[in-house]
Amino acid sequence: MSAMLNDPPLTSNTGSDNLIARLRRRMQGEWGSLPVILGLLCIWIIFQIANPNFLTPLNLTNLLLQITAVGTISAGLILVLLLGEVDLSAGAVSGLCAAIMAVLNVKNEVPGLIAVLIALAAGFGIGLLQGVWITQLRLPSFIVTLAGLLVWQGALIYVLGTTGTVNLTDTFILGLAGTFFPPLVGWGVGAVFILIYIAWIGWARQQQMMASMTVEPLREMITRSTVLIVGVIATIALLNANRGLPSAVIFFIGIIVIFDFITKRTVFGSYIFSVGSNAEVARRAGIDVGLIRLATFGLASMLAAMGGILAASRLLAVNQSSGSSDLLLNAVAAAVIGGTSFFGGRGTVWAALLGMLVIGSISNGLDLLALASPIKSIITGGVLLLAVTVDVLARRRHETVER
Repeated sequence: MSAMLNDPPLTSNTGSDNLIARLRRRMQGEWGSLPVILGLLCIWIIFQIANPNFLTPLNLTNLLLQITAVGTISAGLILVLLLGEVDLSAGAVSGLCAAIMAVLNVKNEVPGLIAVLIALAAGFGIGLLQGVWITQLRLPSFIVTLAGLLVWQGALIYVLGTTGTVNLTDTFILGLAGTFFPPLVGWGVGAVFILIYIAWIGWARQQQMMASMTVEPLREMITRSTVLIVGVIATIALLNANRGLPSAVIFFIGIIVIFDFITKRTVFGSYIFSVGSNAEVARRAGIDVGLIRLATFGLASMLAAMGGILAASRLLAVNQSSGSSDLLLNAVAAAVIGGTSFFGGRGTVWAALLGMLVIGSISNGLDLLALASPIKSIITGGVLLLAVTVDVLARRRHETVER
């Protein structure tokens, strides 16, 4: 429905006009991620021509490992962006919670699993604390989370103490991002994912038909499903050609699938979109806007904590620079490049994967070409600016049509 509202009325009933109108609706609707996918393919082709090592199993496996931690943080930021809010503290929260886990496990001999759960709880608590300031005192999320960024960075240094770096040795913690499953397990995970996906879209289609809702044409559903299934098979084959399916990728994709279900198929998710689209209308409809914001900020910070834990597991240590540098900027950029609106009410959690693949591919490809870090920042910033520009223009067009 929202995709159709973005289109001007058709002035002609000719076949060409109908085809163009349908294509435009698909680009803005169910296939809204198609431009990002096409852009990603172009990036891969360019880097493969520049360096034949880019599309090798080894490099693409490393690429996936590089994006999982920041992608997890980006998934949480997407929840906040859907509200029309912003969280500038996510990077610092990820570093602090990773430090809490490391200190508990290494210095206090707390078992790895317990230390991880405490770190996740700390992340959720931080999000709730910031959410209280935003919802109860009605301070802008920009100011509250900017202050949080400074506070949690200081807390990170305090928690680590004089050592500055804590090396991780716990097998459970290191296994979160350092486990590679054999080919048979990889194919099994891929098969389970495909079966669940097919069962899910079949059930959703049946529910839509029973509710007399508009149903996606069967041919288009089959085409979209085929593309996804082929992508899953190709990814598993690629990973098996190297070290196998990484556990970090399973965590990352699992988080995306879970929160995509929450945002699209639960009442809580529909409330997030409603608040992000128009908070006042949502309030008049009986939605507890403050509670939705509070819970969303809590979940976002918990995902930031998970991202920090995955990063620590992959790097085998936590230090005073954990969660800093360009991590936050890349997480925000991934959400926007993937198609999440800065203005709230529009986006999908899958944007974290697509956006991080774009940013990660650019960074990885430029590293293979041995280009300087400033060039990477310039190109990533240009891609982000382009994505935000497209979002703003689409929003203006939508508002024009509504008027």
